[in-house]
Amino acid sequence: MLNYVIKRLFSMIPVLVGISILLFFMLRMLPGDPAQVLAGQMASPEEIETIRKQLGLDRPVYEQYLSYLGRLVRLDLGRSARTQNPVIEEIWARLPNTALLAVVAIGLACLFGIPAGVISAVRPYTWVDYLVTMGALFGISMPVFWLGLMLVVVFAVVLRWLPAGGTGSWQHVVLPSVTLASFVVAFIARMTRSTMLETLSMDYISTARSKGLKEEVVVIKHALRNALIPIVTVVGLQFGLLLGGAVLTETVFAWPGIGRLIVDSILARDYPVIQGTILIFGLLYILVNLAVDILYVVIDPRIRYE
Repeated sequence: MLNYVIKRLFSMIPVLVGISILLFFMLRMLPGDPAQVLAGQMASPEEIETIRKQLGLDRPVYEQYLSYLGRLVRLDLGRSARTQNPVIEEIWARLPNTALLAVVAIGLACLFGIPAGVISAVRPYTWVDYLVTMGALFGISMPVFWLGLMLVVVFAVVLRWLPAGGTGSWQHVVLPSVTLASFVVAFIARMTRSTMLETLSMDYISTARSKGLKEEVVVIKHALRNALIPIVTVVGLQFGLLLGGAVLTETVFAWPGIGRLIVDSILARDYPVIQGTILIFGLLYILVNLAVDILYVVIDPRIRYE
């Protein structure tokens, strides 16, 4: 396992370099001049050219990338073109907020999604199964921004139970985390139902029942445990995406996280911050996938990585 983890950590290097190449050159293909955005509409051509030189945009693109890659080797993500603060500080100021939202949302999704999928699989083609299936379809199909706005209208404007946005207390976490969880819980419930239906049809489940074991023991100890690997995979993928910042949710609820930082940086053509945040997102996604692979061994000791 240790050798496998070390190999995976080293394999991150070419992946991150590939991400940096694609990201760097794709950003340069976007319309609009970052120097013009930073200088403002009333700036003179001389002022715009001065800003271009300060940002290094007057040099050839390949020279800009080599300079950027050299800073990455020194673990330097550069400075924000808007605030002149180090990019790592900008990210670190927002990352805890996004992590909190992601952890709460994935916790709620697992708390409701896995039991719903299990119940649906145990009672297939009944009204319970149809109710869970329709709920999952509703969660997947519902636009996140619309659901967020409806929750704000009901719980913040009409009932006045919860704040409409911002941070500061646990009440501020409720609406954005529920909005995110409603989308993720649908994926988890559908995957749980699918894998549980397949597992419950196995011969060893029939053997366990023939031994007189309680149905709860058969379903939870034997069926659910053997069906966990696909479920953990879905949970890991969704958690990795949430760590990257739920752009629409953070925008609707004015949540100061990574997603909103990316949106603001794109609008301001702040290349260093865009590159830094997406690179950190790629790193977090790779680490989450590695954690999921390690969990496979915990769930099923028969799995070995050589």
